Amino acid sequence: MSEIPKSKANENGNSTTSPGWEFCALLAACLILLTPFVYRWRAQTVSPPTAPTTTQFAGTAACRECHQDAYKKWQGSDHDQAMAVATEKTVLGDFDDAHFTDPYTGKSNRFFRENKKFMVETEGPDGKPGIFSISHTFGFYPLQQYLIPFPDGRLQCLTIAWDIEKKSWYRLPPYDVSDHTDWLHWTRGAQTWNGMCAECHSTRLQKGFDRQTESYTTTWFEINVGCEACHGPAQKHVEWAKMPVMGRPETANFALNRKTQNLPAEKQIAICAPCHSRRYQLGDNDHMPGELLDLMVPALLTEDLYHPDGQIKGEVYVYGSFTQSKMYQHGVRCNDCHDAHSLKPHKVDNELCTQCHRTTVYDSKDHHFHEKEYKGKASKGYLCVSCHMPGQYYMGIDYRPDHSLRIPRPDLSRKLGTPNGCSTANCHGDKGLEWVEENYTKWYGQSRKHHYGEAIAAARKGTPESETQLTAVFKDPLLPTIVRATALSLLSNYPGPQTTVTLEKALESDDALLRHTALRSMEQPDEEIELKLIAPKLYDPVKAVRLEAAVKLAAIPRERLREDDRQIMQQNLDEYRQSMEYNADFAPQRFNLGNLERALGNTDQALEYFLAALSIDDQFTPTKINLAMEYNRLGKNGDAEKLLREVVATKPQLFQIQYSLGLLLSEMGKYDEAASYLRSAADGMVHYSRARYNYALALLKLERWQEGVEALKKAVLQDPEVAEYFVTLANLYLNFRMNHEARALAEEVLQVSPGNPAAMELLKVMDQNRGEKSSNSPAPK
Repeated sequence: MSEIPKSKANENGNSTTSPGWEFCALLAACLILLTPFVYRWRAQTVSPPTAPTTTQFAGTAACRECHQDAYKKWQGSDHDQAMAVATEKTVLGDFDDAHFTDPYTGKSNRFFRENKKFMVETEGPDGKPGIFSISHTFGFYPLQQYLIPFPDGRLQCLTIAWDIEKKSWYRLPPYDVSDHTDWLHWTRGAQTWNGMCAECHSTRLQKGFDRQTESYTTTWFEINVGCEACHGPAQKHVEWAKMPVMGRPETANFALNRKTQNLPAEKQIAICAPCHSRRYQLGDNDHMPGELLDLMVPALLTEDLYHPDGQIKGEVYVYGSFTQSKMYQHGVRCNDCHDAHSLKPHKVDNELCTQCHRTTVYDSKDHHFHEKEYKGKASKGYLCVSCHMPGQYYMGIDYRPDHSLRIPRPDLSRKLGTPNGCSTANCHGDKGLEWVEENYTKWYGQSRKHHYGEAIAAARKGTPESETQLTAVFKDPLLPTIVRATALSLLSNYPGPQTTVTLEKALESDDALLRHTALRSMEQPDEEIELKLIAPKLYDPVKAVRLEAAVKLAAIPRERLREDDRQIMQQNLDEYRQSMEYNADFAPQRFNLGNLERALGNTDQALEYFLAALSIDDQFTPTKINLAMEYNRLGKNGDAEKLLREVVATKPQLFQIQYSLGLLLSEMGKYDEAASYLRSAADGMVHYSRARYNYALALLKLERWQEGVEALKKAVLQDPEVAEYFVTLANLYLNFRMNHEARALAEEVLQVSPGNPAAMELLKVMDQNRGEKSSNSPAPK
């Protein structure tokens, strides 16, 4: 009887020599693509006083003299009031001994003044009531938050905020905070302004996190979002402007570093993207021109952030939504709708849209089928945004419209469970989806275009046919880049020859996001493929791409690289470390550094980073997975088992981890439990036949023969090209002298896989043996 193998199939179905349960590395690699963004949604936070950090910046006041109209528009805007020192003028909340009881914790809070300072009495970092001084305000509409200085240069953001319209205190999400030790608690990392929000609420912010001391020396040039946040450092421009008009030398772009006028739409929108996107930063924003992925990596359409069809779900800050829109595809820019300085729309209601769209066609009842008044009351059903920009509330009370500007699709709501503009609470949410579909069809007909959301939804469920669907999405050049990149990232769950070809093709794309995603989505290839396909990307013009290439090559022996490649490889790895150190106050970046050290063979450093990641956030799943893998490699299977059990207990839907745990338990000889986890994994990962195969082997090890044979036969028929499966079952039959069953198996396999070499070879041998027995039999008398 075969032992449960400690190996997994490679893309050809052949056994590899790596530990079998390291299949979970694939999941961990996929998860880490998402995790940098998980740490962005739940907090709004801010930091210490600052001094000018560079002489290249002139300050907003220097722009006012010549640009008075723009300055007046900017005053009072969201950018102007993004952050401020807490004063009688800037603080909007009630601090006249106001009391507020948190409805989620039942704990009381008091807001008051003391020696002209704004104070709050609330639960502190030790879980006990404490009194804290507020140093800064953060935002001003529709809510205002308050920042509290903590040791080590941190500013912590209070999760009780002021509702501007209701003029009352209220509790911000997240609401599921266990206690003061939770990473989400207002005194912990999720609410630390320095890392969570600072870079977008101030100009030329320098984060200044020191991993060795776990402290910050965060500085800014201007406390709010000033002129130079968009226009770039302007000192040279100011000096040029102060010269006599006739004495000004000829200079490009008026001596400004960043051009903002007459740009292609994509480049102009990229100026807004570093703040108005869900992403992770590669370093401080210097507000200089350059490729977007030199500074940041935008989030893809991941399950925690977007519905399958790309509609907003988590807090994504517009960019990822807008890049899906037809407007973006046709060159519409942010400032075509919004004034660049006041941020207000140029026009109100449908007049904003009819700047481009014909009024007679689109602002008519023949198009939208809604009245301006309904039953004597004003209605918003006729507004373009009601149908094409439905939104949702974030931070409890902040309504954000979806900027993907899509056509409502109630049919997708039925198929995929996605929202649609018609079924919102403010429209026809009380009518039911069937009513909405009926009327929608009556107005607009039966025809519906195929939508990429169907492929993404299927892939999230792990359906076997998704590989082909995702490949088709990537290959469609008319689809938005963010959608095609999302398809690439999901293809990593379908390792095999077709996926490899698709990812290799993506590496040659002109789009940096596709190249970057392809690198992140590749399984660790063999050295020949690495050298041929990935090594050239060490020289990619875009930072994020070349850093990812270096990480992918980290495990390869240096002598296998060309001498020139070795030098650039080291430079890129050094730059990668700097980017990870920049955000090393978060678990994902410690995790990434641990993975790098692991690839380089530095076990002690890898363990140090993994453990540090868990000390920051002990619920960060990828760290537990890779730390478990490292423990297994070191022979510490008990520690590995503990970590994987924790993951399975909290995330049972991660069937890859159930599979990994099952294989680990098999390695430890705990076959009863192993079989249970392997069965769950096989049922959950229907496209991954090896899970079913290993489940079958566990049953056979337990001498549960009938169940084992049934499971093994399922694996054979699901993936008949994997000879290992067929040979194992055929040998089992032959060992028990079940020749009839062996022949029937071969014939059945040939029906689903004509010309299958293993099945044909078995029939050939069995026929030869039958002939030999016949010729050796005595002649009949």
